[in-house]
Parts: sequence; structure tokens; C-alpha cells
Amino acid sequence: MDVLFEKEYFGFIESAEEYVWKIRDFIEENISTYPTKKTPFGLLQYGEKYLTYKANQSTTWYIFFSKIEETFFVKFITNNHTSLSAELNIDY
Repeated sequence: MDVLFEKEYFGFIESAEEYVWKIRDFIEENISTYPTKKTPFGLLQYGEKYLTYKANQSTTWYIFFSKIEETFFVKFITNNHTSLSAELNIDY
């Protein structure tokens, strides 16, 4: 939240907090049921699977995770504005 505000992605800290809470809520509500994708080999250090969250028309978040027994471990979160997203072979 602080980074989003400090880098001026949001003009108000409350807006950054709301944005992050929406991502967190999405993860908590959907990680066990939402369609997931297998993580490409070169990105396996981030988790074996990932799911996507489209925050708005220009930003999609990728939530990488591992599952051990019935517990989900979110290991890394990034978005389509990073070079890492190119390794997911996603068409925009």
C-alpha cells in the first residue's frame, strides 16, 4: 500500500489501501475455486500455479502460489506491467 502511494500510483493512501484490499479479498475468496494455470518452468520458484485478477482495463495481477495439503501459500504477486509477465506468454 505504501509503495503504491509513494510511487504516486494513487493520490491518497486510502485509495491504495482499498486497491490492495480488493486484491487480498479476491485471493481469499477465490484461490481454492478460481481457474488456475500451471506456472511455466522458468518461474516455478514463485509457485506451482497462479491465478489472475484483472483490477482494471490496464492492469492484471498474477498471484503465484503453492498448495500443501489443504493450505495455500501465496509466494509472489506481480502484474502485467513487469517484464516477468512476458514469460507467461499472455496475449494482450
